[in-house]
Amino acid sequence: MQELFYQIALRQSDYIGDITAKNLVNHFGSAAAVFESKMSDLTQVLGVGEIAAQSILSRHSFGVADREIEFIQKNKVQTFFYQDDKYPRRLQRVEGAPFLLFYQGQADFNVSQVLAVVGTRKPTEIGKRNCEQLLSGLQDYKPLIISGLAYGVDICAHKKCLALGLPTIGVVAHGLDMIYPAVHQPVAAQMLENGGIISEFITQTEPNHKNFPMRNRVIAGMADAVVVVETARVGGSIITAELANDYQKDVFAIPGRLEDEFSQGCNWLIKTHKASLLESWEDLVYVLRWDKLNQNKVQQVQLFPELSSEEAKIVDVLRAGQVHLDFLVRNSGMSVSKLASILLELEFKAIVKPLAGKNYILH
Repeated sequence: MQELFYQIALRQSDYIGDITAKNLVNHFGSAAAVFESKMSDLTQVLGVGEIAAQSILSRHSFGVADREIEFIQKNKVQTFFYQDDKYPRRLQRVEGAPFLLFYQGQADFNVSQVLAVVGTRKPTEIGKRNCEQLLSGLQDYKPLIISGLAYGVDICAHKKCLALGLPTIGVVAHGLDMIYPAVHQPVAAQMLENGGIISEFITQTEPNHKNFPMRNRVIAGMADAVVVVETARVGGSIITAELANDYQKDVFAIPGRLEDEFSQGCNWLIKTHKASLLESWEDLVYVLRWDKLNQNKVQQVQLFPELSSEEAKIVDVLRAGQVHLDFLVRNSGMSVSKLASILLELEFKAIVKPLAGKNYILH
């Protein structure tokens, strides 16, 4: 808990964003060590000027950190530091991913199939039906469904997941001391039992306009793919789709009639090759190879039931998809030589496949 205190204090220091906070921890080894450093040492870190260093050394953010620790302890909030094993691995590979996440609920963010479902806050009845049919079709695959707990498509997706027994996560643009919109509090409470609510924002953070694009990058980063159900040409769903493209994620859009306002965004994404046309849930399963992925998982369990603990750890990381060697080194705690030996053994067992550029993927 002591290191968590310093992690919160560091991120809440003035002029310190997610990337700079990571640079500081990577340089000094821990958040606590950052606050024990001298001005001359701090300014040697990329992104840290004298003003930012003074903000850290003033320790003015300690009061905020005290308040957050109290809230975390009283409300059973889980925290995911960007170096933690439980941090969403897909998001972990995004350069500007949050330094720290706050979470209430029960879900595994690192399951083999994670899908984001987004769309307009004013969906048509056809849009709602398409959203529900998509999720119903995917029920047997048991994906984790991510959305933003907003009006419209978001809450439609969350409610349908609850009805189907699918885990669902709401990514919010405010602190966990509130739910916005307030009318969604009952749904959010149900989600805590099979999914939950996650945020990068501390308590007393209001859902300001500038927070929503930040929220959208988390939605895009946490998922294997993003489905846009209905959207106008401009809006948060378009931002999420654009971010997903930047992160090399698959994007799908459900087409609609040319004259429909909330089909224009989907049609544009398809027309500009920023999204694949989605006519049914089978299209998504085919493109994402979920059938093949599930078949391979069964085969791996049958053929290699006795992996060593170290091998199992590497296989678990790779379940999220293609991973670079440097990422495996950081998240395994192993030396490069040790890791190379384990990867070679997994290659011999036909469990891991090497790719160009020191990347690896499950066979």
